[in-house]
Amino acid sequence: MTAYAIGQLRNVDLNQGILDYLHGIDATLKPYDGRFIIHGARKEQLEGVSRDDLIVIAFPTIEAARLWYSSPAYQALIPLRQQGSEGEVFLMDGVDEQHRATDILEPQQG
Repeated sequence: MTAYAIGQLRNVDLNQGILDYLHGIDATLKPYDGRFIIHGARKEQLEGVSRDDLIVIAFPTIEAARLWYSSPAYQALIPLRQQGSEGEVFLMDGVDEQHRATDILEPQQG
């Protein structure tokens, strides 16, 4: 099942660290079949207030996402991103096409 790496970044400063990060990240995604779904695009705010930039990267599985994040190539880029931004990064499993909102009310298999 598709999994996602999600970043909520704020106070982004396009300094040299961020520029180097942007130039390097694509090569780290390729071995894990990762691809950008959302990358800080302008948002149409409908409710609430959010000043964060949202980044979503899709991977074929949660394991691929974990391997990407922990890879030496990506780990080397993290300090560059942190030089010019603050925020949170996390991984999440996606849902399949049959998912309905009430599915979360059912007991989890595990």
